[in-house]
Amino acid sequence: MTDSPLSPLLQSADAGNAESQRELFRVLYAELRAVARRELARIGGGATLGPTAVLHEAYLQLSQRQGLEFPDQARFMAYAAQAMRGLVIDYARRRQAQKRGGGFEITALPTDIPAAETTAVDADQLERLSAAIDALAAHDSGLAELVNLKYFSGFSFIEIAALSHVSERTVLRHWEKARIFLHLTLRNGDLQ
Repeated sequence: MTDSPLSPLLQSADAGNAESQRELFRVLYAELRAVARRELARIGGGATLGPTAVLHEAYLQLSQRQGLEFPDQARFMAYAAQAMRGLVIDYARRRQAQKRGGGFEITALPTDIPAAETTAVDADQLERLSAAIDALAAHDSGLAELVNLKYFSGFSFIEIAALSHVSERTVLRHWEKARIFLHLTLRNGDLQ
């Protein structure tokens, strides 16, 4: 397969070209904002943090890091998703902290039609999942990148295959390996 049209932009941004970094952020803004929105949806309603804030905070973190290299769009998106996942986990942890009243729940009678139910994941679950993905990265970084692209970035298997320059069947096979590893790690508590 041919390189992504973003490859020259990624290479220039990797070389430290500030203009290329800003252009890359501009080109991928909508996609990255969708990733941030999905990350926030995992912690459920009531969040005072918005997708734009998560995206911009992740951008600030990425732009301040030295020596980051992203040979292709898939690795950039996986790294950005990982950065946003960390921000959302930190936010959820702070939100649930006992010293801030995280153990108390304010209730009120609903006055409008309830929104569609979303499955909220609490901070502990997010932290355990993050630790499991970090353990997977230590074992096989490619599988961890796949999890970030699928679960956190929301890419389809076909899109991941195109980004990674492999067949969809290969992506599905790797996805199954990653799922088994994560399941066993979470079930056995092997999160060191």
